[in-house]
Amino acid sequence: MFTNAITRQPSKEMVDGITTAGLGKPDYELALKQHAAYCQALSDLGLDVTVLAPEPGYPDCCFVEDTAVVCEHVAILAPLGALSRQGEQKSIEPVLAKYKPIEYVAAPATFEGGDVLQVENTFFIGVSDRTNMAGAKAFCAAVSACGYECHAVQCGPSLHFKTDVNYIGGDTLLVSPYFKDAPELAGFERIVVEDDEAYARNCLLVNGTVIVPAGFPKTLAQVEALGRPVVVLDVSEFRKLDGGLSCLSLRF
Repeated sequence: MFTNAITRQPSKEMVDGITTAGLGKPDYELALKQHAAYCQALSDLGLDVTVLAPEPGYPDCCFVEDTAVVCEHVAILAPLGALSRQGEQKSIEPVLAKYKPIEYVAAPATFEGGDVLQVENTFFIGVSDRTNMAGAKAFCAAVSACGYECHAVQCGPSLHFKTDVNYIGGDTLLVSPYFKDAPELAGFERIVVEDDEAYARNCLLVNGTVIVPAGFPKTLAQVEALGRPVVVLDVSEFRKLDGGLSCLSLRF
């Protein structure tokens, strides 16, 4: 169960954020409204939500999940894989230090939280363009010292591991076709989300409720069929920057 979340309000600079989506520039005012609704949804699910101010000079600063990984015992920080985002992890450090001891991973190792999926007592970390093998090994060493299992997994063509794989409770994963038969995920029930609803793979499990992005009826129906409580949120402006539901908060 999560009790806290840290978010960061989008900056006006978000219109110049990193993107491969090809969906145009985000509408800043609409993004603010969507972000406020997201924070309210987390609060409604029982989390104490801290909303940080935008960070000047960092167009992607609202995607705070990438800056750290927080578990029961520790918060782990590393240089981010995107050069334009190097430094975001430094500003999150004093906030996280109020809650957890801090563990540091030093360059040339890099990782981003979007590549890290926790399922109960196990972590999966994707090796991607943003998370290198040195970062994966350092991360695994840090969480293994706290008693967690950790597995490094080669990512497919997507930006982050959680672009393709997300846990929605009950030993069930939403996965891309790339991970349909991945041996690293043996033992899980896998719901394959096809490419026409690829964005909906990044659903977010919070205290037994699955938050689903708006606009993806097939994925929504599959999640609802499992009998879990569901909240649907419109995060269209963050999709334009390759950002999903999990990207917008650190939850612990």
